Amino acid sequence: MKDWQHQRLQYLTWDRTPQDIDNPEHRARQAELGERAGARFHPSAYVAADAAIFTTRLVLGEQSWIAGHALVRGEVTFGAHCTVNPYAMISGKVTCGDGVRIASHVSLVGFNHGYDDPDTPIYRQKHEALGITIGDDVWIGANAVVVDGVTIGRGAVIAAGAVVSRDVPDLAIVGGVPAKVLRFRGRGRRDETPAQLQALGERAAAQFQGILKRNRTDGDYLSRENHGESRRSIRHLCDAIEIAAGFGGVPDGLDVPAAIARLQAVQDPDTGLFPDPYQPPKPDMAMRDDGLALYNVLAVGYALEVLGSQPQHPIPSVELSAPYLCQWLENLPWRSRAWGAGAGVDAIGTALYFNARYFTTGHARDTLFGWLALNQDRASGLWGSPTRGEGLLQPVNGFYRLTRGTYAQFGVAVPRPEAAIDSVLLNYRNYEGFSGPTYTACNLLDTIHPLLLCLGQTDHRRAEAEQIARAVIARAGQRWVDEQGFAFADGQQPGLQGTEMWLSVVHLAARLLGEDDAFSFVPRGVHRTQAVGLGL
Repeated sequence: MKDWQHQRLQYLTWDRTPQDIDNPEHRARQAELGERAGARFHPSAYVAADAAIFTTRLVLGEQSWIAGHALVRGEVTFGAHCTVNPYAMISGKVTCGDGVRIASHVSLVGFNHGYDDPDTPIYRQKHEALGITIGDDVWIGANAVVVDGVTIGRGAVIAAGAVVSRDVPDLAIVGGVPAKVLRFRGRGRRDETPAQLQALGERAAAQFQGILKRNRTDGDYLSRENHGESRRSIRHLCDAIEIAAGFGGVPDGLDVPAAIARLQAVQDPDTGLFPDPYQPPKPDMAMRDDGLALYNVLAVGYALEVLGSQPQHPIPSVELSAPYLCQWLENLPWRSRAWGAGAGVDAIGTALYFNARYFTTGHARDTLFGWLALNQDRASGLWGSPTRGEGLLQPVNGFYRLTRGTYAQFGVAVPRPEAAIDSVLLNYRNYEGFSGPTYTACNLLDTIHPLLLCLGQTDHRRAEAEQIARAVIARAGQRWVDEQGFAFADGQQPGLQGTEMWLSVVHLAARLLGEDDAFSFVPRGVHRTQAVGLGL
């Protein structure tokens, strides 16, 4: 009977009893593992006799167990109520939350062999261990494989035979080789997103005129987001016009003809660019090197369109021959500040849009799109280089600006959309959803717009993008400050820039989900989503 029970516990370890756990033989086994394998056990944890434990560190939590013939090696932590079935193999650095179920023949491989150097035999190259992190309440089915560097979110289910090489969102059910999100647990329950959109839209629609008035002093719209300090810029008049237009109106008290005249007067008739009257370029600076003069091509140009007008002059600065335009593009800071380089392309593309729509244009658009096609990184789907301090943040943010003014504006397909989606999602993961001091409307815009744009061409990782969109919408309602609007970033005061940008982010997230009808704000200027084409 004792031999039968011993064998039974190797395979049906869930049949263990308190007597089996407190058995002197089992306690002696745990004590030996504590000395030889760096193990610590909750008093209710159990390790079957035939389990192969060769760890440098092992933690086994309350009511957790490891069955016979399972192999556990490396640095492994299990929370409470975790189970490891026979013939599972857990290697390297693996951290599990509570309630993790690991089926038979699962492989969790929390390390990797180096192989990048083809001149060095693989067995001589260094190992690396990024580790595997598994959240609470996760079920990993039989024969599944999870590779190093993966994080599996809370409540996820990994189908039998899946090979998981990318992060798994909370509550996702994934399967296949490589594993993809099939659906989400509980998705059939009532979706709160439409109600969240409607509630935020109603609050914003009822309050936006008061918010505009609050940010107006002596006839000028100001930004008070930098710790309440007032800052003048023509952009803030444009923000006010765009906020009102998003709700189908104009700012209360705005003299539209006077506003059009004021905005048109910003444009430099020689270059066609729009230097800021409050912050003009330095005397020794070429106007096209001034960031505000370029950005205002968007801000002022679209505000004029929203008011039913247009720029007064063409923009000859961008109508360059191929060698000169390519030289301009190549001199942008792609290696050090890809965001700024993308912003430059955004302004060039938008200037070409205005020329094509209202004036005349040559072949500069052909040159621009040709240069972009040749200079996209084939692996990342982005333009520009990551940086040591920020990783992919600069090229991901630059991807939004670049594609906004070119591919999105002219209705041209983005090359390599799947690679771009992978990069955007990786960057989002690395910055933990842009939480804390980096949680800004701009960073979220640089995530949501690229995902929306690329998902118009492919369904690649759509479920993960949808989860981000739902999280953005849910958090937006909590960030809105009644009668003040949105702050651009954590720690700042609510203001016009933050309000316009956050409302646009929410619209884009809703559009990604196909729920934009539930939100009353539709961006009609800088952050509009409809392409114009114009013959391209």
